[in-house]
Amino acid sequence: MTPLSRSIGNTDHSIIGPRQCRPRSHRSSKPCARCWPGSPRDPASRRRHSGARPSRWPLLPTAVADIGGAGFYAWNMTIYLVAMVIATMLVSRLLARWGNVGAYRLGFAVFLVGSLACAASPAMPVLLAGRGVQGFGAGVLSGLGFAVIRSALPSRLWTRGNALMSAMYGVGNFVGPALGGLFAQLGSWRLAFVAMAAIAAACCAIVPRVLPHGERSDARAPVPAVSLLLVTAATAAVSLAGVLPGIMAMVSGIVVALLLMAAFVAYERRSELRVLPRTTYQAGSPLKWIYLTLGLLAFGVAIESFVPLFGQQLGGLPPLAAGLFGAAISLGWSLTQLGSSSATRQRTVRRLRVIGPLLLASGFLLQGLLQREDTPTWLVLIWVPVLFIAGSGIGLAYPHLSVAAMSSTQDPEEGRRAAAAIAAVTSLSIAFGTAVAGVLVNLGDPSMLDSARYVLFGFAIICATGAITARAANRSSRPEPAEPAGHAPLQQGS
Repeated sequence: MTPLSRSIGNTDHSIIGPRQCRPRSHRSSKPCARCWPGSPRDPASRRRHSGARPSRWPLLPTAVADIGGAGFYAWNMTIYLVAMVIATMLVSRLLARWGNVGAYRLGFAVFLVGSLACAASPAMPVLLAGRGVQGFGAGVLSGLGFAVIRSALPSRLWTRGNALMSAMYGVGNFVGPALGGLFAQLGSWRLAFVAMAAIAAACCAIVPRVLPHGERSDARAPVPAVSLLLVTAATAAVSLAGVLPGIMAMVSGIVVALLLMAAFVAYERRSELRVLPRTTYQAGSPLKWIYLTLGLLAFGVAIESFVPLFGQQLGGLPPLAAGLFGAAISLGWSLTQLGSSSATRQRTVRRLRVIGPLLLASGFLLQGLLQREDTPTWLVLIWVPVLFIAGSGIGLAYPHLSVAAMSSTQDPEEGRRAAAAIAAVTSLSIAFGTAVAGVLVNLGDPSMLDSARYVLFGFAIICATGAITARAANRSSRPEPAEPAGHAPLQQGS
């Protein structure tokens, strides 16, 4: 049995067997970052995985062992993410055409088909196609979560609804790697996809019982093809930047993605056919600052993919334990926002929006200061509460920022578009964060300690700017969200 088929780890570097080099110093018995199996600078990893970046999807090593295609290893998440971002930007149109129930059923059906395609994959190209279909369904469902909360709940419950839904993302990030590792350990990666399909089918069946049908329109709104093309190209560029070998190639990918996003904004400002609400581009509107703050918070989530790498190389943790350490950010995010959602006073809400990015940045700064070569166990254990605190910063601000985006307009169509865009901004920001973290890891080569510090300190600086954008949003925000026109409270089975 090969190391690949035995792997149940949470990171890509677990799929290549151990290969030792001469220690960097007499104090360290660990291989350097360049020769650590599967690291971003590992030559073997580059040849076999096209620059695969760390990932917390533990099923993939087992799947590659079964059907081959290691050269396309990193494309699984790239294709999934591109499809997801495209889908989130079509949610408002799907809602207008199919209503709440029809749009949700469509999303679950697409996800189900993609999962079954993955389960039946005889080769990697089929698995990649299935992941693309899965990503499209996931994008529809992610965007619908925010959009339907706006139309199905009274405005006073938007914050709690957003907090509960967003907490499920954190729970998924925590539970997913553990369950994936269990399926991988049993050698049943196909069964994991079958289980996803079964859950999607069950959810599809109960949707009519728990959601209002919502309003439907027979008019087909034109698709903003140019905007979608620019965002798709930007997403693909930044996703590829995270897996390209070499710092210059990665930086070039990020620069291209930023230029494409600048072109997207320039086009949308003067176009009548948009993806984002028109209020995003109006002078004095807080929506652009709200989206920027949400994006900077989501940017910090990307560090979860690299914490397991640092945990294994600097803390000596086994792969599964290192993956669970990375999930401490999601746990802090999930639990904190369930509590912060109860805040209703405008002054308190405004403060939480600013404190959130600062707390996230402070957690990363402290985590960077705690990095050591051959970190002792007692210090490794301190990482958990520090990462939890960092995640708490997201939980403090995220639900209130989401509600601010939803309440930025009283027009129902524009409101659906503003709410659905939250998921698109989040997904795109995580992609940018992953690519930037990949560049910073490579800058630290050959020292993994330097790589960890570059990533953590760099993310602390970037995420701290979220406090500036949050203050800008506060200065231009309206005092109270208005009840949306045509609102209908949630009723069971309506």
